[in-house]
Amino acid sequence: MTLLGGLTPAQFLRDYWHKKPLLIRQAIPDFKPVLSRNALFGMAAQDEIESRLITHIKQQWRMENGPINSLPPVGQREWTLLVQGVNLHDDAADRLLRQFRFIPDARLDDLMISFATDGGGVGPHFDSYDVFLLQAHGQRRWRISAQKDLSLVDGMPLKILRDFRYEQEFLLEPGDMLYLPPHYAHDGIAVGECMTYSIGFRAPSYQELGEVFLQFMADTIDLDGMYADPDLIPSSHPAQISRAMLSRVAAQLNKVKFTETDIAVFLGEFLSEPKANVFFDPPMPAWTIARFAKAAVKRGIRLSRKSKMLYRQKHVFINGESFDMHGEDKKLLIDLADSRELDGAAAATASDDVMGAFHAWYQSGWLVLG
Repeated sequence: MTLLGGLTPAQFLRDYWHKKPLLIRQAIPDFKPVLSRNALFGMAAQDEIESRLITHIKQQWRMENGPINSLPPVGQREWTLLVQGVNLHDDAADRLLRQFRFIPDARLDDLMISFATDGGGVGPHFDSYDVFLLQAHGQRRWRISAQKDLSLVDGMPLKILRDFRYEQEFLLEPGDMLYLPPHYAHDGIAVGECMTYSIGFRAPSYQELGEVFLQFMADTIDLDGMYADPDLIPSSHPAQISRAMLSRVAAQLNKVKFTETDIAVFLGEFLSEPKANVFFDPPMPAWTIARFAKAAVKRGIRLSRKSKMLYRQKHVFINGESFDMHGEDKKLLIDLADSRELDGAAAATASDDVMGAFHAWYQSGWLVLG
């Protein structure tokens, strides 16, 4: 793959993923930005799009969260605009992100665009996830380090490394790309005006997963009866919780068991759940299922840019909801999740139940006609 500098995905994952950086010259030859500067500025002013403005003036870092309606002049040095989730709002950005689907969708997060004026950046830092840094416009100088000291400067609006000592330096041109594993220190500085695209990956903490999983399982717990102690005896220490009470409660709580299916359903719903600032656009006007089915067979269907669809064994997950799938329907739904679209001939094979689900997803804006 040109994208990986001639490496196959298997070679890249074996030798670099989570292990060491990789500089790829002309990962996408003759690359041109998918968005103009003005279009990116317009996105930053929208309420539903996450953005940040970072300035570095007189050795002082400042950060402003969007929406950002007023930006510094492009002739002013050392400011950076970050716009998250651009793939959710632009087809070309979405197609670019999908080139990285050799990494599973469960891990693929979003495409962020960084616009910076000369000298602009976000300071030396590290990320807790893998990242591909694709140069889209202009030049950016990257300095990277495998240093173990990742302590941060106190009292800063950004996570700035206290003692950054770079070991390697690269100047990236449009089409060049740098891969960095998690916790690899780096600092990118714009050389003139530039745009850099960051392809990021989702890496939830086990603490977060544990907390959300227990909330998810709360509704499934079914413990009969109420606490009782018919053999209670007088206590000489009334404020003490007795061993007998502790043992009775422990015996009941130990009946709560989690199966692999429980964890699979939780993980599918959790990983496909849209972020809080993602909103879908239902079609107008609403169509009957008969009209929709006819159009689907004629034109095919595809997932919305904003939809995330995953599956595991008999379960399919889309935008935080789960469904069981069986027989021919299972193959059809797996094909939709993997390819993110179905042609008309494939859509025609859908059972009444699946076509009903497709219609409901269409009405919710999760799915669009091809």
